[in-house]
Amino acid sequence: MNSISKLKKHDINITKKSFGERVVRDFKKNRVPYLLILPVLAFYIIFHYAPMYGVVIAFKNYSPGKGIIGSAWVGLDHFINFFKSVYFKRVLVNTLRISITNIIFGFSTPIILALLINELKSIRYSRVVQTITYMPHFISLVVVCGMLADFTSSNGIITQICMKFGMEGRNLLRVPNYFTTIYVASDVWQGVGWGSIIYLAALAGIDPSLHEAARIDGANRWRQVWAVDIPSILPTIITLLILRMGRVMSVGYEKIILLYNSLTMEKADVIASFVYRKGLLESNYGYSTAVGLFNSVINMLLVITANAISRKTNETSLW
Repeated sequence: MNSISKLKKHDINITKKSFGERVVRDFKKNRVPYLLILPVLAFYIIFHYAPMYGVVIAFKNYSPGKGIIGSAWVGLDHFINFFKSVYFKRVLVNTLRISITNIIFGFSTPIILALLINELKSIRYSRVVQTITYMPHFISLVVVCGMLADFTSSNGIITQICMKFGMEGRNLLRVPNYFTTIYVASDVWQGVGWGSIIYLAALAGIDPSLHEAARIDGANRWRQVWAVDIPSILPTIITLLILRMGRVMSVGYEKIILLYNSLTMEKADVIASFVYRKGLLESNYGYSTAVGLFNSVINMLLVITANAISRKTNETSLW
């Protein structure tokens, strides 16, 4: 009884301590884990949270000479001007079209590749396939865009192949309707192998007894994939899909500005490239920050919505 009462008094004393004292006490007890996490915290604080102060520029007529505090406050004028702009519909539609197409093909192909590699009986052959599919991920984006420019030129190999199917021999990057196909196809080629890594890891963690039970029940390999493999990696798929929904409005400007031209601008211009032109080329910092903030808010709402839907339908969510 005395030991129990002493433990209760000890717990009461701990709860009475301030938050700071508890943090110091816990830091002394777990010093090494805290030291290991400090660089990560420093990275996010310096490069993610500290720059958030610059969001104020979206509500000001920012001038580098006057600074953020000295610049005139304009409220929601930049947002209103963007919504009324002739470019608003164009960049929004292009962003959604490219991003949704990329999700349909770019998100599903790594899953399919992982399932196919998992079915290979030869370990050596599977490693060769993995190596070949991983390699494009490490090619510089500038090099990839240069390759696309050469392959889709009027004398390029892709154009020559298309001509065999009756298409006209011309520069495909100068045809507006082909831009989304070229952009997404190159993204899939560059990222399918790298994206399959996490699914291969999830497949490797499946209990072999599940496959044995399925075989006893008479299931062939195709049925085992549908009944065992896919349900086992479904939580991983849903988690990554929720995270991917947070980047629906974030089509990177780097590849866009390296591939688009005056002929394809109508179909290729997205929010990120629009922000790049307004902010860096035209030095309209307040306007570009407002557009970027609008983009980020939409992405945040999409993540929250996707997470809520996933939590209600299959009880898998990020939080």
